[in-house]
Amino acid sequence: MREVAPPAPKAPPLVWPNGQLMRPARLAQEVAAPRMTSVRSILSGHPAKGLTPQRLANLLMAAEQGDMIAYLELAEEMEEKDPHYLSVLGTRKRAVAQMPIEVEAAGSSVEEEADAQLIRDWLDRDMLEAEIFDIMDAVGKGYSAVEMIWDTRPGLWQPQDLKWRDPRWFEFDRVNGETLKLRTTGEPELLDAGKFIVHFHKAKSGLPIRGGLARVVAWGWMFKNFSIKDWVSFLETYGMPLRVGRYDNGETEQNIDILAQAVADLGADAAAVFPKTMEVEFIDGKGGSAPADLWRSMAEYIDDQVSKVVLGQTNTTDAKAGGLGSGQAEVHNEVRKDIADADAKLVAATLNRDLVVPMVMFNRGPRRRYPRLKIGKPDPVDVKGLTEAAAALVPLGVKVGANQIREKAGLPAPEEGEEVLQASQPAIPENLPAGAPGGGGVGLPPRSTPTHALLDPLKRPDGQIGVASAAPNGNGSPDAIDEAADAFLDDWVELVQPILDPIDDLIATSSSLEEVRDGLAARIASMDASDLVGRLARAGFAARLAGDADQQRDERGAG
Repeated sequence: MREVAPPAPKAPPLVWPNGQLMRPARLAQEVAAPRMTSVRSILSGHPAKGLTPQRLANLLMAAEQGDMIAYLELAEEMEEKDPHYLSVLGTRKRAVAQMPIEVEAAGSSVEEEADAQLIRDWLDRDMLEAEIFDIMDAVGKGYSAVEMIWDTRPGLWQPQDLKWRDPRWFEFDRVNGETLKLRTTGEPELLDAGKFIVHFHKAKSGLPIRGGLARVVAWGWMFKNFSIKDWVSFLETYGMPLRVGRYDNGETEQNIDILAQAVADLGADAAAVFPKTMEVEFIDGKGGSAPADLWRSMAEYIDDQVSKVVLGQTNTTDAKAGGLGSGQAEVHNEVRKDIADADAKLVAATLNRDLVVPMVMFNRGPRRRYPRLKIGKPDPVDVKGLTEAAAALVPLGVKVGANQIREKAGLPAPEEGEEVLQASQPAIPENLPAGAPGGGGVGLPPRSTPTHALLDPLKRPDGQIGVASAAPNGNGSPDAIDEAADAFLDDWVELVQPILDPIDDLIATSSSLEEVRDGLAARIASMDASDLVGRLARAGFAARLAGDADQQRDERGAG
């Protein structure tokens, strides 16, 4: 009996690392767009109207229990109605939105570098700053959701638009309080993987809905609102005279009404008609001192607290006198930079998870490691110190990568065929004496080069210090004079160092050949040539004896 081969197994569906199924058909659709008949409506309530401490407490408590709409609407109104809160919150958002972004490849292979280049090409877009600003909306409300509308045409899948979605259109899982879901007319839905950039900002540890700054600022904002209203009411009546109407006992109700209407008209129209038997008295309303500083102090105090909550300090928002002078302002600015750097790392982590991974998976397949975004200004590099260290270490045999030095200095690699800068030799003045450094056609050596390095021509072909024989004898071995010279040069460094040290010092402290030339005369007097002169005398005497001996030997051989 012929066996029938079992059917080939179907390819498993693509899943994300968290086990969620991939739904490519929905990538190009707007799944979280507002609808007229949907729970996702652009119409908003205004809980800030008539807000009281009791209502605010109930509103915050309801947000903890899952009903977040009123809290999110209040957070939106706070930004609209308080210029100071809008300013400091916008400063914090833009600090991250304007930072440079770098893409670090997962490795050094060609494939990993191509993955990183894919992300770099997409990041080169005009709307990126505004899109990161929308992602940073989580700072105030605790979370933000940006929907990616993908371009899925063949060849390259990439997000063509990032749309901010109203946080009221989402809600957290009622069990864990952390999983964000999309609100629908029925049960809320899990967000499609690869479709949303969900950013959580935690001002403190705990549930995401309790991590937004609006929750902390709300109380101060409400009390400041009370103070401003009282201040405006006071200013509306301050300086205006009080009108007091008087009437006799037994006056009829009709006449009393006439008097009341007259007093009211004097305040609004400054004109009224009333009987002669009635009296109106004007009391000056400017008496006493106005308590304007009381309300102003309250408003400024709350503004300071809001600045501390949002920016971590107060000096970058309002100039204040301090005992530390400019040092205090620098300290406050460093605090703001620390907060901006921390925000940038959080946003980068979100983009790496929700943007980089899907984009690489769709276009180049799953990877064990993915490229990473880094947001923030790089630490400043001491280019001068770096190059000086390289110049000192390379002659000692330390291997230093040219590409690494160039990247640290912020210089791009030269393109093919591009003219490359090279070190130039210093100009040689014609009026230098022949024996001076740089004279006689020899350029001034670098300051780091000892003067005795100019004696390199004394090296023999075998690498040893000495003089190569210019006139060897018949058997090719050096003569007696050459041997004497070699013996003399064994310790030539110790002999010439006292002479060359003043010249080394002169070259090290000079910035031009002219300074070397002008200082030579003074340095010659400080040269110590006693050891060298004595050794030369002994060497000359030995050479003379060797020469006489050779002459006598030649004469005997000839006879």
